[in-house]
Amino acid sequence: MPPVKSPKGGPVLLSRSKLSLFMECPRCFYLDLRRGIRRPSGPPFSLNNAVDLLLKREFDVHRTAGTIHPLMASAGIKAVPFAHEDIDLWRSRKGGLRTIHEETGFLAYGLPDDIWIESETGNLIIADYKATAKASEVSLDDEWQISYKRQVEFYQWVLRGMGFPVSDTAWFVYCNGDVSLSSFDEILKFNITMLPYVGNTDWIEPALRVAAETYASEEIPSPSDECIYCTYVADANRGLKLEE
Repeated sequence: MPPVKSPKGGPVLLSRSKLSLFMECPRCFYLDLRRGIRRPSGPPFSLNNAVDLLLKREFDVHRTAGTIHPLMASAGIKAVPFAHEDIDLWRSRKGGLRTIHEETGFLAYGLPDDIWIESETGNLIIADYKATAKASEVSLDDEWQISYKRQVEFYQWVLRGMGFPVSDTAWFVYCNGDVSLSSFDEILKFNITMLPYVGNTDWIEPALRVAAETYASEEIPSPSDECIYCTYVADANRGLKLEE
């Protein structure tokens, strides 16, 4: 099939979240990208965003100095924050990591939390910040965390498409709010765990091909029984017909 194009004739911008949306529900993906009908959005994760912002500032100090962050040193990571001239653009919604997938025409797009560079090999490392608050230790073992893994894999794939050498191992800087304290005292303390993850990007190109076929079709995909949004719309329509 020919490469897909946006209504204005340019490439179709496809983020990691949109590709994940396709894998979750092709109908919602189609309505979003082709018809401009998005799922209702939830409230912003303001505390998580604050943790992201503060970590970026902290790692930026070491980026400017060319030094290793203590968290990286404690995990045995022989790398420093990548001091590329476009790092701020890559982490901005006005920029982002971008590469064209020639076969489908998608302009793949991603916003990494951080990128580090290995001192010995020059390979780049995708780093992702996560924040939570639970009594148990953090891990990447829960089934729903597949979205976290796909996120860093997508960034690895895009960065390679930009011509950079990229390590297979990504790192999660996982901040877990300490809920065992006896009082708040206007301070939320975090225990930070460094979690490595070896990515596998083999799923991305097959997913892009099928997503492109779905996008190019003139037929809206059928509702998915596993999609809560499709189910809600079907139930709402059924309820309205009963009222009639």
